[in-house]
Amino acid sequence: MRILFASQAIDGHFNPMTGVAVRLRERGHDVRWYTGPVFGPKLEGLGIPLLPFERAIEHRADNLLELYPERAQLKGPRAIGFDGEKIFASNVSHFFEDIRGFAGEFPFDAAVVDSTMFIHRMLSRLLGKPVVNFVVLPNMESDPLVPPLFFGFMPPRNPAGKALQAAAGILSDHVILRPAGQSYRRQHAAYGLAVPRRGRLIDEPYRCSDAVIQTGPEALDFPRRHANPKVHYVGALLPHRVRNVASSGPDDEWPRYPATILVTQGTVDNADHGKLIIPALEAVKAMDALVVVATGGRGTEELRARYPQANVVVRDYVDFAKVLEFTDVFISNGGFGGVQLSLSKGVPLVVSGINEGKSDVNARVEYAGVGINLKTEHPSPAAIARAVAAVLSEPRWKARARHMRDQFVDSDPAAAAADVVEGVLPPSSA
Repeated sequence: MRILFASQAIDGHFNPMTGVAVRLRERGHDVRWYTGPVFGPKLEGLGIPLLPFERAIEHRADNLLELYPERAQLKGPRAIGFDGEKIFASNVSHFFEDIRGFAGEFPFDAAVVDSTMFIHRMLSRLLGKPVVNFVVLPNMESDPLVPPLFFGFMPPRNPAGKALQAAAGILSDHVILRPAGQSYRRQHAAYGLAVPRRGRLIDEPYRCSDAVIQTGPEALDFPRRHANPKVHYVGALLPHRVRNVASSGPDDEWPRYPATILVTQGTVDNADHGKLIIPALEAVKAMDALVVVATGGRGTEELRARYPQANVVVRDYVDFAKVLEFTDVFISNGGFGGVQLSLSKGVPLVVSGINEGKSDVNARVEYAGVGINLKTEHPSPAAIARAVAAVLSEPRWKARARHMRDQFVDSDPAAAAADVVEGVLPPSSA
């Protein structure tokens, strides 16, 4: 059977899908991947042919400010609205035309599509293909009990909280995401497709797909009034593991200390180490702990020179799965993949991030009681030090993280997700 994977050219969207693609290929399916040329070498290593963007703009973690210099000056709701329109909605018809262009040469039987591409309705209605929505973020589908996205809210506890979140939802739908929604509707109208007026733009991939692969355990989601039968929580979908000699792990004979603290600022918003890495290092460098920092390949030598302490290890990349086996606290800006990996190892978190949806991830960390949410883009060293000290000294944090770890045990997320994909195949293709 022929299966098309489609994703944004962003690591956090591409990487979680790789294990599922490889598993389907190992089951004998013809798997090909539509994404940006930047992932050509990775796909070659996985044995999966690349179908590169042609009309679509390749939005990458390292080129967003080059494409949109004005983005650097935007904060909060304005940044969310800008990204919604420029990075996500504007590419919808380009994605579709690229895929329609090669569908004759690769007449795929089903498509597994990154939820943020928003091409699910076009593939389903115009090409008649079964579509599996792949969600690398927390469950985005709206629900009466779930706070609106992008504000970092937890479920409201009282009428005042409900009123505030209702107002925020209206602001999000009718102001912040309005340009994105208008662009999405215009592009569909050009193909004669009507988009229902009710509901939010973020609900479209759930509406128009035959099944939904939701990364993460259901225990990390907020309670919901309505359970969508198409949504399958499959656990922590981690990148397909290929040995990478450039990444380092505990085999490097790192020094041993009573505790280990892992620090990262992710793969997208990691150019300015002053946001999290430097404050974190200032907070913990004098602790009796091994401090491991993963820079994502930016400014590594400068950080090594600035922090020569024997207990501080700075690397471009580390093998997170290995390092987290002996980590006591994970300091992160709240990337969903990293949060899942940390919890799959039973490691509590200190999280600090707002943009790119991280506030919603971090709200779930706080709600589940598996970490401390600092609720800012620029935490102070003092705030980080207090949070790390609390996590290290109060057993409840590790206990809750280990309880969450039990949600991941004895599961094979890649196999579960591959089963979801095979479940949507037409009988003649199975």
